[in-house]
Amino acid sequence: MKGTLNPDFKKQIAKFPDGANVMNCYLCGTCTAGCPVAGLDSAYSPRTIMRMALVGMKDELLSLNELWKCSQCGRCTSHCPQNARPSDVIKTVREIAVEEGNATGDSISIIAELENDIGRLRLERIEDALRLIEINRNKKNQRIEK
Repeated sequence: MKGTLNPDFKKQIAKFPDGANVMNCYLCGTCTAGCPVAGLDSAYSPRTIMRMALVGMKDELLSLNELWKCSQCGRCTSHCPQNARPSDVIKTVREIAVEEGNATGDSISIIAELENDIGRLRLERIEDALRLIEINRNKKNQRIEK
């Protein structure tokens, strides 16, 4: 039944190798601050997913579309001061969703859409890097000419 809390959900997650650190999280939000997907989509938040897992909102979390928006880039994990490994926890929750029949065709569509968005983000970063290289090259040339 939706809306019912399952306090053992975090223990279920922790039984998976990739979910073992779930209880390290103290919900500081550093994961969301470093997440490129959260930068593209304000509805997405690794912190919210971690909170739902910790408080036992299993049914809601397993049916949450945002669960499938994670690109598994690992930035949230590298930023986490508590080594809660949010990207691994999200991967584990996805595995549980698949096992329990909560993954749908929508999940695949969300992942495909995200890949397009992240691909654009990567391209924008490459373009930014090339602009910076060009600016630096121009500055060096100006110094040489003086």
